[in-house]
Amino acid sequence: MLDTAPAVRNTPGRNDSGPARPRRRPRVGPYLLIAPTVIVIAVLMFWPMVQIGIMSFQKVGNRQLRGEPAEQVGTENFDRIFDDPFFWTTLQHTVLFAVVAVALTLVVGTLVGLLLHKLGRRMSNVVAGGVMVAWATPPVTAAIIFTWLFGSTGGLVNWLLDLLPDWLAGSGWNDYNWFSTPLSTYTVLTVCVVWQACPFVAVSVLAGLKSVPSELYEAARVDGSGPWRSFWSITFPLLKPIFLVLLVMSIIWDFKVFTQLFIMSGMANRDAFNLSLYAYSEAFGSINPKLGAGSAIALVLTVILLVVTAVYVRVMVRQGETK
Repeated sequence: MLDTAPAVRNTPGRNDSGPARPRRRPRVGPYLLIAPTVIVIAVLMFWPMVQIGIMSFQKVGNRQLRGEPAEQVGTENFDRIFDDPFFWTTLQHTVLFAVVAVALTLVVGTLVGLLLHKLGRRMSNVVAGGVMVAWATPPVTAAIIFTWLFGSTGGLVNWLLDLLPDWLAGSGWNDYNWFSTPLSTYTVLTVCVVWQACPFVAVSVLAGLKSVPSELYEAARVDGSGPWRSFWSITFPLLKPIFLVLLVMSIIWDFKVFTQLFIMSGMANRDAFNLSLYAYSEAFGSINPKLGAGSAIALVLTVILLVVTAVYVRVMVRQGETK
């Protein structure tokens, strides 16, 4: 007997398990929403970075600023700055300042965050609002304030130190110039930067502490753990992603400090230059500007910060894979 059942053909978009599924169309809505932001960032950030990278391989001076074409010099700008001992001095200032400032910012900010967490809701809001005033202060204003506080004529810090006994603080503080040596200059700069940056760390740590279950601390107290052990056994492991973000952001901010140091030290005190101030002095600090050399220094600083960011991203990706 012949089989009269109709043959089932495999047609595109259909399988044996059921009806054909419609193809998903690409959603262009989200891309259209972020397109204006991407365009603004590209115009304001990426394009200037590309220009800096191009100028770092060129000789750009007064003639080029008047319209003459720039001369391609290859790696001459990098060779010159790497052979200059002053470049390594400024790099040393930048790294040492970042290490000290970042460490103090994280420690002080964490302590303030823990204090805010222990306070009542009303007092915590009052203290947090007062602390955030430092974060909201513009860098120019903060630099002027600390320049006045540590000024050699009428400075509040010198006046207070001069009131202390000689066996405790020494003598001669009345006319002491805090901005005459790199060590004292960076001491004032560190105090200013930490004062401005630690409120952000404190509020971030406070927000993280609000998400930690209180039962963990109660169990730790029952087991006999003190505050120090509870911090390293409970608080730090749970807030480690927050601390990593704060660490990377603090490194980036402190590596590129410019405004405060420029106001405090100025262009005359070259012994206290960091990489940012050195790049500015090479590009704009003389009658004959060297924009090529300044761009090369700025590019080196950018590469350092990109390496730090890449290490952070790699650590975060590894943490996400292990969870």
